[in-house]
Parts: sequence; C-alpha cells; structure tokens
Amino acid sequence: MSHSSFALSNLRAAVIVIVLFFHSCVAYLASAPQPIPFNQPPFAWQAFPIVDAHRWLGFDVFCATQDVNLMALMFFLSGLFVAPSLARKGAWTYFYDRVRRIGVPFLLAVAFLSPLALYPAYSTRTLDPSLADFWKQWMSLPFWPSGPEWFLWQLMVINVMAAALYAVVPDIIGPFRRFAAWAGTRPLKYFAVLCAGSLIAYAPLAFVYSPWSWTGFGPLVFQYCRPLIYILMFFFGFAIGSEGLGRGLLACDGPLARHWAWWTAAAAGSFCVWAGITALTMPDWATANLAARIGAILSYPIACVAGGLFMLSVFLRFSRRRSWVLDSLSANAYGMYLVHYVFAVWLQYALMSSDLHATVKTMIVFAGVLPLSWAISAGFNRLLAGSSAVATKRPIWTVSR
Repeated sequence: MSHSSFALSNLRAAVIVIVLFFHSCVAYLASAPQPIPFNQPPFAWQAFPIVDAHRWLGFDVFCATQDVNLMALMFFLSGLFVAPSLARKGAWTYFYDRVRRIGVPFLLAVAFLSPLALYPAYSTRTLDPSLADFWKQWMSLPFWPSGPEWFLWQLMVINVMAAALYAVVPDIIGPFRRFAAWAGTRPLKYFAVLCAGSLIAYAPLAFVYSPWSWTGFGPLVFQYCRPLIYILMFFFGFAIGSEGLGRGLLACDGPLARHWAWWTAAAAGSFCVWAGITALTMPDWATANLAARIGAILSYPIACVAGGLFMLSVFLRFSRRRSWVLDSLSANAYGMYLVHYVFAVWLQYALMSSDLHATVKTMIVFAGVLPLSWAISAGFNRLLAGSSAVATKRPIWTVSR
C-alpha cells in the first residue's frame, strides 16, 4: 500500500470514531428539543432519541462542525474506489456486490436494530412503556425509522447510478480521470468548481424546503436539501479515485497535503461564517430574516467543501503511516457504523437519572460505544473468516472497493 492509502485508511478510522462520538453526545446538546409524545409530528425523537436534562453548549458546536462536512466527506470517500472497482468487476458484478454489501445490511439493520435502538425513545415519552404498546405505536407510525442507516440506502442508490452509468457508457471513466488530472494541477480552481457545483445542488432545495426538513417513505428517509450535494460529492470522489491513489490531489506531497494550513484556515473561516449567519435564523427558520436565511444557505456549501478538503489535507500530510489500532478501526468501520447506535441510545437511557455533568455522561457513553461496537464488528469478521473475505484479504463489513 502507498502512503496515500495509509492516510485514507487512517482517515476512515478517524471518521468512524467521530461518528460514534457524535451520537454519544447528541443527547446532551443545549439545542435539543423538549420531548413530545412518540406518535406526534414532527417525530424529533428520530434525531434525539434521548433528551437528557444535563446539557452543554460545547457539544452543539462540535456537532455543528460535523453536520456541515462529515456526511459529505463520507460520500466523497465512498466514491474514491468505485471507478477501479467498476473497471475490474464490470457493471453487473459491481451492482450485485453493492446489493450484498450495502442493500442487505441496510434491510437487516432497519428491520432489527432500529426498533431495538429506539425503544428508549418511546419509553421516555410514554406512561406505558410496555413492549407490546411500543410495537403497536411503532407499526402505526407513517414511516419506518431507520436511524443512522439512512446513509446506507442513499449510498446504495448512488452506487447503482454509477454502475448504470458505466454500463451505458463504458468509457466514462476516461473523462473523470482527465478531470482528476486537471484538479491535481489547479487545486484552487477545483475548490471553486466544487463549491459552485455544491451551491447549485444545495441552494435551490434549501430555499424551498429549508436546511432542516426531512421526509421519507418507509425506511427511506432523507433531508430535502442534501441528496444532490451527496451525489455530487460521491462523483467528485469517483473522479479523484479514477486517477489512482497517490496521484494529484491524493498525493502525500500534492497540493492538499502541502497546503494543509491553508485548507485548515479555509475550513475554520467558512464554518465560522456559516455558524454566525445561521445563528441569526434561530430558533425559527420560517420567521427569520430573509437576508440571514439566504446567507446561511449560500455559506453552507462552501463550509462543507472546505471542511472535507481540510480533513483530507491533514491526513495526507500527517497520518500516512500504519498503525494497528487505526488499521483495525478502518477495517471494522462499517460494522461499527451498523451496530453502534443501539449502544449509544441505551447507555444514554441508562444515565438519564444520574446527576453527572453532560461531559462526563458523554465520555461514559463513548467509552462503552467504542469498544462494544468495535468488538462486535471484529468478532463478526472473524466468524466469517472462512468466507470470500479471506480470498480478498479484506473484511466482510466494508463498503469501499
């Protein structure tokens, strides 16, 4: 593996740790809404299953930084290995592989893990927290809550789009590769193109639906304003990955790694602008000043892009050596993503009656979520060690490649 491969693997490990910490502290946000009955709109318990009486504003700042760039970065990273995989496997084999690795785990997770994870959300919002009544209320909902697994069905759809595109136009990787080569020599223009594309993908939908509205059909929930920006990020990752790791923007001595300080400043500055303007739209977006809403919408894509490039630049520059801890976290990241929410919500539920500070509760939850989800993912991989994962020398629970 190249130094760039190690850097991206380490970044994958860092991303899953951030996701776990994000869900460990979300019960303690100062901005978390007060609980309302389980079966009444807007069903805010989907985002806040547990709302603890102990809050800390610092967690709001942390979660806001991750909300701006982390999910878009995950779609970008998911797209990096798609072009080589399509070229190696062909469209149909690639499609079948995605169904097996993403579609099936998504269905199993929403069918079994989502009700298990979200029972505490019901229990804290009802006077009769029986399992029978919970199931009755669950089945009467106008949707099937999926929790964090919403990411998987959207990723599955975008992968199908990539496979269909390759099936119809087998030479499509060539133009993507040429774009990646161009981006490697003109990083600021690439940044501008990515920001412009993100504005086009995000702003019209955010103007119409607001940046916070969600909808769904069964377990297929999504945020009105973000699907197009996620598709864009995936295919920008597809393009960069089509050139190969260790080249252009992904080179450890490339324009991202060399100018990591600039990308850090750009990420911090653009986030502060977005956060400052967005604060003016609180607490009610619909009645906020029009200029503030326009500023919040236009500043979000820039902060989103800058934040993702900052993460890439820092890891390409400073984290390009192997570590058995990071290797294991990276290899087990997918499995950890699938199961961690059950532990996060139940541990938050167990700590509700405690008088500990919000920061202490978060660290207790995180100290449980990380090893438990890590151990289950690693154990599952070992259990299936005799499967095709041995032949390919990589874990079963992985999305990329």
